[in-house]
Formats: sequence, C-alpha cells, structure tokens
Amino acid sequence: MQNIQDPREQYPKPPYQSTSQDHPGSDEQLAPHADHGESSYQGSGKLAGRKALITGGDSGIGRAVAIAFAKEGADVLISYLSEDRDAQETVKQVEKTGRKAVAIRGDIQEETHCKELVNRAVADLGGLDILINNAAFQMTHDSIQKMSSEEFEMTFRTNVFAMFYLCKAAMPQMKPGSAIINTTSIQAYQPEPTLLAYAATKAAIANFTKSLAKEAIELGIRVNAIAPGPVWTPLIPSTMPEEKTRTFGEDSLLGRAAQPVELAPIFVLLASQEASYITGMIYGATGGKPMV
Repeated sequence: MQNIQDPREQYPKPPYQSTSQDHPGSDEQLAPHADHGESSYQGSGKLAGRKALITGGDSGIGRAVAIAFAKEGADVLISYLSEDRDAQETVKQVEKTGRKAVAIRGDIQEETHCKELVNRAVADLGGLDILINNAAFQMTHDSIQKMSSEEFEMTFRTNVFAMFYLCKAAMPQMKPGSAIINTTSIQAYQPEPTLLAYAATKAAIANFTKSLAKEAIELGIRVNAIAPGPVWTPLIPSTMPEEKTRTFGEDSLLGRAAQPVELAPIFVLLASQEASYITGMIYGATGGKPMV
C-alpha cells in the first residue's frame, strides 16, 4: 500500500532552479528533475495487451503516460520531434517493465508522417487501441505584434492539424472499445495573453474532442480530453521567460506545478475499460485553478 502524502508537500515548490533552454528543451536539464513515474507509479494490469500511440512521448506528460501504460500492460509507440536522448530514456523505462517500445522521430505537422506513425503502430505493435494526442508547441510573447504569422500557423499545425491527421488515420484501424485521448489545457478556459496562439489551439482541441466523440462512438471508440494546469516539463523553461519559469505553478491552490506522473492516472482511466461510459468529456487536472 502506498503511503498517503500531503499534496502540498509531495513535490518541490517554486522557486525552481531551471534556467532557460533552447526549444524544444531537454528533460535532462530540468531542475528539479521531473517525476514521470519511473518509481512512483504502480500498475495493476488495467491496459493488459493494449497497443498505444503517444505523441510527444520523449518527455513530460507523454513520457509519464508511456511509463504508466507500460506498467499497466500496454505496448507503446512514441513519436517525438528531435530529442533523441530523451526519447531513448522513455524507451528504456518502458522496456524495463517488460513491454515493447518503439520511438519514431519526425514532425507531426506533416500529414504523411502522421499516417506513417499509425501504420508503424499497427505493424510494429500488432494493432492500435489507444491514441494519445499529446505533443504541442507554445511560445510566449508579450504582444501579438511580436508573433509572426509563420509561428501562429506552426502552433496550429502542431497542436490541431496533427491531431486531425492522426485521428483520421487511426480510426479505421481501431476496434470497438478503443480510445482517443487529447491533451487540451486550462488555457482553453483561462487564456493568458502571452500564450495567444497556444491557448487558441487548446480551445480548438476541447471543441474537436466533443465533436469527434459524437461520430467516433458510432464505431465504438471513445474520445475524451484532459486539461492540465501548470505541469513541470521541458516545454516550460524552453518557451517561457526565466522569471516565469522560476515561479511556475505557484498561483495554483497547491502552490506548485504538477509533476507529469500526476496526470498519468487520468490517461490510464480514460484508456481503460473502467471508463466505458465516459466519452466527449474534458477532465481537468489544474491544481485547483477554475475551468470557467
């Protein structure tokens, strides 16, 4: 039995030590290091025999989900942009559980790459039961005038277009009982002006999730989304000013950012048979920040 812990003190609080990183950032350089569930997550066979495709699986929430899924009995394929060392660490952690892991490098802005990810999952894992649309791009700007049109488009292509490409390619390969889980954000509901493009994409993801759920359930596929609040991942020091990184998450009721492992159980639930009556829903994990 796991010890019950005070959620306010379970993980480090700001100020954090991390300094700025070049995008897309590296988990190795995070200070304090993030907890992805390498030791803290305990599985119980909820996803035995399942096959999952997870975008952005090299670090952060994606790595935590990959590890949790593996500990629950699933084989996983992770996609990542360019962070080879982080991706191989995720593979190592998955393989330590005895499950199969495949890592594929590439840019999900391209529809052909998204189709290849689905094809590789089917071929290398022997099927596809779970699709996790998690990879995302963000960058902070203190004015719309400082954001280029190219960056605005790239944000939508990475966060929204890729989700469309992957869902479209994956659904014909998925059997009844399968699940699609998208990562939206509290930014869909409480948008920061400095994250104008990112927040807009996250609102689109919430809407896309609810709409697609109505079609997908006709195929027996459930579609849900998770809306995290502040989460301690390489995306933060690689896209935010250093002063905001140091205090990241202190305005939550818990006074800290979430660790990636704290999101993983919600993904497990929504991917599992226990969530058989849940579709078209957005699950908040915001540290008490209101989703209104």
